[in-house]
Amino acid sequence: QVQLKESGGGLVQAGGSLSLSCAASGRRPFSEYAMAWFRRAPGKEREFLAAISWSGGNTYYADSVKGRLTVSRDNAQSMLYLQLNTLKLEDTAVYYCAASLRSTWGPGEYEYWGQGTQVTVSS
Repeated sequence: QVQLKESGGGLVQAGGSLSLSCAASGRRPFSEYAMAWFRRAPGKEREFLAAISWSGGNTYYADSVKGRLTVSRDNAQSMLYLQLNTLKLEDTAVYYCAASLRSTWGPGEYEYWGQGTQVTVSS
């Protein structure tokens, strides 16, 4: 099992940028987990944002954030990162990192979740 903890949320201005981190800990090497970012906006369903392969060499983005979001990972540090640019009011949400030991990566089911970090975009 892996424990995930997001950080970096808070109040940010529209038009600005956001950087989030996700620290992983556990017995298995971080590189064994496919990783992803999700978010849940107020009153909405959870939304997939981005996924990254085990080595970090491949990424996949939801159309809603493509071009604005970059996902990356540092397996040596057991860290996952998100950078979201040109922030919009509708980016306000709780952002979650997620991990999976399944044999494929990308959108789909993830077994392990962080507690989330609130991001509020102000005008």
